[in-house]
Amino acid sequence: MSLERVNPAGLSPATGFSHAVVATGSRLVFLAGQTALAADGTVVGATLPEQFRTALSNLLAALAAAGGTPGDLARVTVYATDVADYRSRAGELGEIWRELAGRDYPAMAVIGTVRLWDSEALVELDGFAVLG
Repeated sequence: MSLERVNPAGLSPATGFSHAVVATGSRLVFLAGQTALAADGTVVGATLPEQFRTALSNLLAALAAAGGTPGDLARVTVYATDVADYRSRAGELGEIWRELAGRDYPAMAVIGTVRLWDSEALVELDGFAVLG
């Protein structure tokens, strides 16, 4: 498996994401949306960074159970109920990402949404990975 991150010089600098990811491998893992749900089904964390940490941890746990690692992530979509809050906390969220997933960023998008499945949820992450 290999992932080649492509960030053309003619585009704005890629900070916390890659503009494109070229993936080759034998297995695709599609990861369902993960929020800040604890094992008992309750949303944990009152702030966006707290919930982002748990949602990303849940996404990475699902990926690990499928045999993957954070470096295998080719695409992640972030759904946020408050994009302005997400953007204002981008530095802190980036620190959480690097702590849990490293510095190899997948292709990413942040999409604003009015509400998530659980009304207390502030953020949800889904994506896919390519395994060798």
